[in-house]
Amino acid sequence: MLLAAVSTLAVAQAPAARERTSALEWRRVGNTALELGLASPASGPVDRVWYSEDGSTIYVRTALGRIFETADLEQWKRSSVASPPADTPGPAVVAMPETIAKVRAAFGRPSRVYAAARNAFRSDDGGVNWTNLTQYKNRSIIGEGLLDLAISPRDPDEIVVAGTRGVWRSVDGGSSWTGLNQQLPNLPVRRFVATADTRALRLAIDDSGTEVEWRSGEKAGWRPVAISSAAADAQRRTELSAQLSAQITSLAGGGDVRYAGSADGRIWSSFDRGQSWQPFKFTEEGGIAVIAADPRDPQFAVALLTGKRSQVVRTANGGRFWDVITENLPNVPARGIAADKASGALYVATASGVYMSYGGATLGSQWTALRGGNAVDVMLDAEANQLYVAFEGIGVYATLAPHRLRDPRVVSSADLVSRAAAPGSLLTVVGAHVQSARAGATTAPILAASDTQSQIQVPFEVTGQTVSVSVDSTSGQFTMGLPLQDTSPSIFVDPDGSPLIVNADTGMMLDGATPAHRNSRLQIFTTGLGKVRPDWPTGVAAPLQDSPSVVAPVAVLLDGEPLEVTRAILAPGYIGFYLVEVQLPDVVNSGTAELYVESEGHQSNRVRIYLEP
Repeated sequence: MLLAAVSTLAVAQAPAARERTSALEWRRVGNTALELGLASPASGPVDRVWYSEDGSTIYVRTALGRIFETADLEQWKRSSVASPPADTPGPAVVAMPETIAKVRAAFGRPSRVYAAARNAFRSDDGGVNWTNLTQYKNRSIIGEGLLDLAISPRDPDEIVVAGTRGVWRSVDGGSSWTGLNQQLPNLPVRRFVATADTRALRLAIDDSGTEVEWRSGEKAGWRPVAISSAAADAQRRTELSAQLSAQITSLAGGGDVRYAGSADGRIWSSFDRGQSWQPFKFTEEGGIAVIAADPRDPQFAVALLTGKRSQVVRTANGGRFWDVITENLPNVPARGIAADKASGALYVATASGVYMSYGGATLGSQWTALRGGNAVDVMLDAEANQLYVAFEGIGVYATLAPHRLRDPRVVSSADLVSRAAAPGSLLTVVGAHVQSARAGATTAPILAASDTQSQIQVPFEVTGQTVSVSVDSTSGQFTMGLPLQDTSPSIFVDPDGSPLIVNADTGMMLDGATPAHRNSRLQIFTTGLGKVRPDWPTGVAAPLQDSPSVVAPVAVLLDGEPLEVTRAILAPGYIGFYLVEVQLPDVVNSGTAELYVESEGHQSNRVRIYLEP
């Protein structure tokens, strides 16, 4: 049966509104919680915590100085309270549980005192004897480094503590703990970390080099990565600092080209993978905060110079010379930078928001504000179609990279990646409101169109090894040549990378909360599987009964092992969607597995599904 979950992506084929809008549509990627193996999800540092006088509300102050409050222990909101109460000394105790600890007395029970330091402690005899409430196997279950604690005025067994990993609460005198961090907008972010895995977004969250990632289909929080790149990066900067007699603060490059920036405002470049270096010194005072090189052409790079004001600089010749492209960029701290050489677009993350300029192509270009907030880093995806911005506290947001409105691209509708076209496949024109389209000499039907992207179908009749896609849009005409294959499979994924795979019996879309089980049937929604039998007209929804079957052989592999494919057809009721149904084996391993579709030697994108026996 065709399942309701298809509607999550099929809305792309609903009639599109024709009015134009300049507003970017931002979406959140992930949440603001950290899955660090503690008692509950964690967050960033919280340095103060206190109760209202009647004990009905808990207040916290994050390390950024923001004050939040909660009355239901789930939802946090910005508080109108201007500052926390005075941090008065605690009661005198016979002995401290640790050398330096903050001590608080329980209301109505003079002998009950709590303390917070590396761990949380409780004493029921005024501090003669202490019980460690949070240590387990030499590790704190709520994160090490507690900074504050408060006791409910209504119940001496209710305590909240704050520390480097957020805010935690106990209602049984510290015997068990629950985090209050799930909805607290306090995600610590330092920068994006490059990764070749397109199904994961990775962040460095503190100065110690801790890295976390959000993977497609994740329903919990950001999880730590097994191997961090921070150690290797720090080691290389230390080595170069000694070699170049300077404090190296940033590294970048690709191929034979390497860059190194220093705290005194110099950028070195190398054309032999770091064997020899040549410096470039800026006249402005300050240091090099970050360098970003184009992975396809590393002789093109951009950098942030920080000093009396932030300066954006660019090179197109491997660092032999750098242009300053700052113009009207606000004079506030800038932390991250990204660029697209093809369009000349530059993006900068600053303390007042993220800004864009086309200064990479023409000097003197002005900067335009895209979104306000305390932005700490900015990044483009591998094909420069999506723009990601990391905001301190509130997390990561993504949108269509605005430069695509000037420089459209044609990609697969399933995963928005450039790949070969196939007869009957769906293509998305990113950055254009398409009014008419042709594939070769044949009209290509427009299935949806908006100001930011449009969807067309490749006619089933096209032949050859390439196809020329010609588009007439509201912003002009352009033509793009694409390779043409009999099949070019691609599995549909949602904006966060979760695959459109559903349980054939229950109709539920698979994700971390609804895993697949052994011996169950799965339906995988794809495009690019080519011609069908009997022939079906382009631009017409597939029939609800007896839908045409795919002509080319189709295989589905789970962790490299083939699954039984029970049918491969046009998805009933939809245009350009294919439905591949598979049978899981009697025995499956618990956890995650990698799945992809293969046809005539061509493989789809690889997606992750969750399994339970």
